[in-house]
Amino acid sequence: MSGRAQLMWDDAVTGYDFGDTHPMDPVRLALTMGLVRAFGLDAAVDLRSARPLGDSSLRLVHRQDYVAAVRAASANPRAADHNYGLGTVDDPAFTGMHEASALIAGLSVGAAEAVWRGETEHAVNFTGGLHHAMPGSAAGFCVYNDPALAIARLLELGAERVAYVDVDVHHGDGVQAAFWEDPRVLTISLHEHPRTLFPQTGWPEETGAGAGEGSAVNVALPAGTGDEGWLRAFHAVVPELLADFRPQVLVTQHGADTHFEDPLAHLAVSLDAQRAVMESCHRLAHDHADGRWVALGGGGYAVVDVVPRSWTHLVGIAAHAPVDPESVVPPSWRDLVYARTRQLGPGRMTDGRTPSWKAWEDGYDPADRLDQAVLASRKAAFPLRGLLT
Repeated sequence: MSGRAQLMWDDAVTGYDFGDTHPMDPVRLALTMGLVRAFGLDAAVDLRSARPLGDSSLRLVHRQDYVAAVRAASANPRAADHNYGLGTVDDPAFTGMHEASALIAGLSVGAAEAVWRGETEHAVNFTGGLHHAMPGSAAGFCVYNDPALAIARLLELGAERVAYVDVDVHHGDGVQAAFWEDPRVLTISLHEHPRTLFPQTGWPEETGAGAGEGSAVNVALPAGTGDEGWLRAFHAVVPELLADFRPQVLVTQHGADTHFEDPLAHLAVSLDAQRAVMESCHRLAHDHADGRWVALGGGGYAVVDVVPRSWTHLVGIAAHAPVDPESVVPPSWRDLVYARTRQLGPGRMTDGRTPSWKAWEDGYDPADRLDQAVLASRKAAFPLRGLLT
């Protein structure tokens, strides 16, 4: 097994472009790769590309009629079929949509294959994490569900236990739906409460069905949750579940939209807490999955101040070359930011916070909204897995 992490990248991913007024600006991907390079992390990883997924691979998750509809909309955006969620406000059709979406999916699947085959312990695709796409429709800025496709490919290759941990501010509904009845996949999502945020799913009572009952775990966090509560919830749920499940591979989704500057959501998490969770996921992969870790990006719409810094930390952690939070952002990258966006980039790799949290084992407050959220998740899912609440 290589000692170097793999970073999946292809310049063509910036073709995943819903238009100038859409919040999911592909400049966030270009700026992230620029910051990775500015810190020299591209020399600490094996840079890899991958082929766009073909139809047979896309059908591991998506229906053939949906793939055909995406292809048709990609060739003629004006003919996009709204019945498939295409050509909508959230998912406008654009020329080359199929190709760009299949490429991002191919990068995530390539990352999963490399980890499973022992080519590397850790593989990162920060362009991925498009977790809302359903088998037969686009949703929430997502056309093809690359996390689900990566997991499905792992199962096809022989994996018997894959854990998926999603810390995007939005519920990982598409991945949960793909494996709703599959006990081989444990999906854990920490997200803003569905009462206050799209996609209005991810209630604690959503725990899977049939043979997969107990294989979906949802922590619905109150709007306004900050670093201490977010970290407390993560550590009150995720480590115990992974220790019990013993995944062969850990797949994580690191949407940066939990940040207090994100314009589309209502959590108040800092870059420093996001980095702390990335470090925890890295450690959990070594503790419970023999180091096999596939790390993906996701949402994030503060495209200059937050996303590039957050995912550069992710790449550094996966490469065993973590970026010191106190590091000054290289001036060359700030020049790039200004050239691309006419905005001033952030000056340091930190928000100046020191993340801390109170361990769940030290007791909880039944009157506290955050503790109520954690307890609801534990009560709904833990007994189904033979664990104490």
